Amino acid sequence: MTWGIVIAALASLSWGISGTVLQLISQNLAIPATWMLSTRTFFTGIVLLLVAAIIYRGRIFDVFKTKASLVSVLTYAIFGLAMNLLTFYYAVQTGNASTATILQYLSPLFIVLGSIIFQRKMPMRSDMIAFVLALIGVFLCITRGDLTHLAVPMISLLWGLGSGITAAFYVVLPKKAAEKNPPIVVLGWGTMIAGIFFNCIRPFWVGSPHLTMTLVSSVATVCLFGTILPFGMLLYASRMAPSDVISIMDAVQPITTSILSVIFFHLNLNWVEILGIIVVIVAIYILQRGRRSNASVNLELEE
Repeated sequence: MTWGIVIAALASLSWGISGTVLQLISQNLAIPATWMLSTRTFFTGIVLLLVAAIIYRGRIFDVFKTKASLVSVLTYAIFGLAMNLLTFYYAVQTGNASTATILQYLSPLFIVLGSIIFQRKMPMRSDMIAFVLALIGVFLCITRGDLTHLAVPMISLLWGLGSGITAAFYVVLPKKAAEKNPPIVVLGWGTMIAGIFFNCIRPFWVGSPHLTMTLVSSVATVCLFGTILPFGMLLYASRMAPSDVISIMDAVQPITTSILSVIFFHLNLNWVEILGIIVVIVAIYILQRGRRSNASVNLELEE
């Protein structure tokens, strides 16, 4: 279990590194989102499908055999994966990686909110506590304790909230496809379909920016540390530690991004922002723990 926790933490650390490098690409190198996303999703999709084909051979096409699975993977690819990558990129480009990551980290709240609105499920007490804490945490992060102005532009805040919502879609939409198909197959096809979608908007080989070693290595880092490595590590970690323990390690991502942003982009975090980050992480932990406890009780009652 210890190794599972360590590997899950490394996966979250990997996503934190990817978010920081994305700020370098979007701001310092000023790479257009459409070109970056076309390149990232296309080549990452190829790698994931090749790995899936080696492991599962002909089973990689089973995801298209039923209508429910096909619709699931298509909606996941466009409204989940593609839109999440797009909103997160613009949130980073117009603001900073630290704030964008914190806002995306709110996705479990949006999942619960969706179940309350669309499925008429009554919120639990832990849900309400988490909502209040999350609002307080985000408020502290975006104001830095000064109520007269925002620490990030409003457009970045809106893109960040969009990133949190689409991250919720990213979790919910592929469930039907993942019922009878390996996760790496669903992710591979989702990424490839997203790559085709982005390349229809802007092919990566048309009007590409000047390729420098910095750009190539940065894009490769985002592909590797943003999808391929962390996903593989999470699959491996899930065999060693319970999912509820692994989910706690998600908190490593916003912490990593914040620390790296301070080191490499000289982001000035004051104590109010640090407190806000901690409050948001605690809020998501309370939400997930409450939901898991409720699920365990319901399972025991059914048995």
